[in-house]
Amino acid sequence: MHQARSTVQWQAMEKAHHLAPFCHYQQLQAKGPRIIKSAKGVYLYDNDGNVILDAMAGLWCVNLGYGRQELIDAASRQMAELPYYNLFFQTATPPVIELSSQLAALAPAALNRVFFTGSGSEANDTVLRMVRHYWACLGQPQKQVFISRHNAYHGSTVAGASLGGMAPMHRQGGLPIPGIEHIAQPYWFAEGGDMAPDDFGIWAAEQLRERIDSIGPEKVAAFIAEPIQGAGGVIVPPDSYWPAVKKVLADYDILFVADEVICGFGRTGRWFGSDYYDLKPDLMPIAKGLSSGYLPIGGVMVSDKVALVLIERGGEFYHGFTYSGHPVCAAVASENLRLLDSEGWVERAGKQIGPYLQKRWRELAEHPLVGETRGVGMVAALELVKDKSARSRFDSKGSAGALCRDLCVENGLIMRAVGDTMIISPPLIFTEAHVDELISKTHRCLDLTLKALRA
Repeated sequence: MHQARSTVQWQAMEKAHHLAPFCHYQQLQAKGPRIIKSAKGVYLYDNDGNVILDAMAGLWCVNLGYGRQELIDAASRQMAELPYYNLFFQTATPPVIELSSQLAALAPAALNRVFFTGSGSEANDTVLRMVRHYWACLGQPQKQVFISRHNAYHGSTVAGASLGGMAPMHRQGGLPIPGIEHIAQPYWFAEGGDMAPDDFGIWAAEQLRERIDSIGPEKVAAFIAEPIQGAGGVIVPPDSYWPAVKKVLADYDILFVADEVICGFGRTGRWFGSDYYDLKPDLMPIAKGLSSGYLPIGGVMVSDKVALVLIERGGEFYHGFTYSGHPVCAAVASENLRLLDSEGWVERAGKQIGPYLQKRWRELAEHPLVGETRGVGMVAALELVKDKSARSRFDSKGSAGALCRDLCVENGLIMRAVGDTMIISPPLIFTEAHVDELISKTHRCLDLTLKALRA
């Protein structure tokens, strides 16, 4: 166990030795990080004894909440029996085989195999390699181009960040890499203008057809998209969007990759976002909720269509990771899936607590600072605006969101800011009392934000 230290001592050590992810280093050096010391259920406890409601489930992942002894015990048992072995050199381990079988039973039809990784970013790197290898196996190595969407998030590795469509990430490191193109996102509130939402959804879907035609279908390998864009601001597409996209995909010989790293494992009230929208992906990256965040693990669910080509024609696939299918991570993920299923958390998210959360969340639309509320299941967003009728933002982009985020933490609530969009992704174990607490704290923080902005 770590030594007991004051917050100031921890912060001094952090400043001296740690480089944090997704961090403005000058800002962090100036104020120091909040030191999270422990967690239980849906609450975090910092080093100063403050209690914080975690409405983000860590990073979209702690679906079963903190402190589940069954997951701790699963890790301990596996560490005692086989703490590590790799999957290279024609070996496998029981936890990996068991988890693979469970995932095949839960995933949408025809996704019967899984390639394990250590994260969602690695899963999307794997997708890039696997899809291009698949087309080469079929004698079409020219099919290299991936089409993604602006403001999509598919990880922060070189390939993952390139597949994603976030401009600030692309400005660092010479991204995106060649062979990746981006089209409009189905973000009606910010980009729909005067169009009706359904008209905008169809327009956004048709951008896929136009880009395929402009590139040449013979060169396009795949279209990759999140069912609901998570890190981009919980972009719930108009109802018309996914049916129109499916019509486009049906007209072309390209693969569809549904990135389920965030949407998977109950977040939408179904096991996968693909179930919610009746999508039929050829490949499906997964991570986060797979282990409820207790240990790092990800993977790619692969359809029979793709897997059989790789198996029958592919020879050796020169790709993998030291920790692909780490046995302890796999054992914890397996137990996590068992608990999600046997205790009915996914069904509850779809039929009970998710609808209650969405009902209470919509009440926030009456606040003078809120231009829109939206959500599905156990994920939601609200838009901070200067003028509700015009859907106009504040002059300094992101300033209202950053202010609201900081006020939330000061008042015992974790709610994430994406620009001036506030987003939540609570643990699936939220109760109605937790939802009520969330709404009460959010309303208070919106009031404080509005007061500060007016001042």
